Amino acid sequence: MPPVVEQWLNTAPIWTMAILSLGGMLVAAVVGTYLRRRHDKRHGKPTKEEDSQQTFLVSSVMGLLALLIGFTFSMAVDRFDTRRHLVLEEANAIGTTYLRTQLLEEPHRARISKLLSEYTDVRIELATSKPGPAVRPLLQRSDGLIADLWTATVAAFPTMRPYDFSSSYLESMNLLIDTDAARQASRMAHVPSEVFIVLLLYQFMAAGVIGYTLSGEGGRRIAAFLLLLFGIALLLVFDIDHPTAGGIIESQRPMLQVQTFMKERPPASFDRFNEVAGPRTR
Repeated sequence: MPPVVEQWLNTAPIWTMAILSLGGMLVAAVVGTYLRRRHDKRHGKPTKEEDSQQTFLVSSVMGLLALLIGFTFSMAVDRFDTRRHLVLEEANAIGTTYLRTQLLEEPHRARISKLLSEYTDVRIELATSKPGPAVRPLLQRSDGLIADLWTATVAAFPTMRPYDFSSSYLESMNLLIDTDAARQASRMAHVPSEVFIVLLLYQFMAAGVIGYTLSGEGGRRIAAFLLLLFGIALLLVFDIDHPTAGGIIESQRPMLQVQTFMKERPPASFDRFNEVAGPRTR
């Protein structure tokens, strides 16, 4: 598959795919109808045996098309479920790291808490941004914050080295970093472009077969209804497979909840029961 075609399929808006799919099937159906009329003028109306054969052909073509769409739909839904699971996993990793950060000494506690809050904001914005030039700066900002978080952890490590807590803190920070890589990979994992190309071509051929086989006013209505159904099914698959290009995206509620939690509970709010030792120095 040429990289240009693959890139276009991965970034094209859904309305472009709608025009390509529905328009291509319409053209194919018109061509099929034209060929049927031309055949009837030359050879006359088909016999009952030919009608039976054509009915069998249409049923076979539609059945195979439904199977291909169902297979592709299953692939797209699996990727959608993975992305949705990773949202919750990342939110849990950020929340756990934020809470454990409150056990650090200053200035590390305030520094890492601020970085975690900024990182969450960027991740939410990145997850809801449409494909385009604005995504690259957000990715760079996200990668930069990951580096800053680890740098701040390195600076804070000497203060927590004597305690068993250091191991669990490093684990939570490492999980946060690993989840970032997993989410980026999941957003680049699409249904193979070759599958969409083959599915589109098969839809066009099926539309041509329907246009050739079904005749008359009633036949054209049935053909239009079938083509519309299969076109909508393909668009649904395409929408699910593209995380931000369409209308079906994984919910960011877990991330939004973590974002709200950190904004409502800054580091100072965790000192209210520390009456004996007094508030931490800033």
